[in-house]
Amino acid sequence: MSKVKNENQTPEPVVVRLDETAANEARSILFHAYRDEPTFQYLFDHRRPGYEQRVRATIRELIDLYFSLDQEAIGIMADDVLVAVAFIGDPELRMNLADQLSWRIRMVLTTGFAATRRYLDYHEKIREMLPQPLAHQLPLMGVQPKHQNRGYGRLLLKTVEKLCAENPRGSGIVLDTGNSRYLPFYESEGFRSLGKIRLGNFEDHVLFREVHPETKETAAQQEN
Repeated sequence: MSKVKNENQTPEPVVVRLDETAANEARSILFHAYRDEPTFQYLFDHRRPGYEQRVRATIRELIDLYFSLDQEAIGIMADDVLVAVAFIGDPELRMNLADQLSWRIRMVLTTGFAATRRYLDYHEKIREMLPQPLAHQLPLMGVQPKHQNRGYGRLLLKTVEKLCAENPRGSGIVLDTGNSRYLPFYESEGFRSLGKIRLGNFEDHVLFREVHPETKETAAQQEN
């Protein structure tokens, strides 16, 4: 007898590691996740024609860069559909986008000089706030809008925390958001403020959570 599936039932999520074959799906998820975010709207000037093309180009170039540098990328699958993704910057990478010449050239060609310069300045301000010893960074993370509020974001972040705890080289995780409605969620996950970056008439929040190897042991104990 086959099971009758409840249409309102949330699919059982599966955590997967991503490679370049998932690039197109990751781009789509992150485009919809970031398109309406205040930070991206400011950095890429949503009032000027071509805003969505600039967001798409930026996400494409960042994903390609992180894959080319063999950085960790994970996703959440639900009913064989990729619904959430996160890219994790290794603490030893210590990446300065200003040093990525080929990336900068592609960004200028696709988003324009002004948008590229604004994004580089923003990235440098985040770098200046990074704790010592350096932490993992989450430059790109998002849940497909129609799959939000189902716990996928929390599962994604928990998975990121577990992976980072397995890497003793980092002191924790750094992420940022220009959307203040996400702050209670991140605070509930143990993140605290490293500082704020003024972007036009709002502030982008840079957040940090300590993650140590013992966190892995704690998580294992909780599972048992």
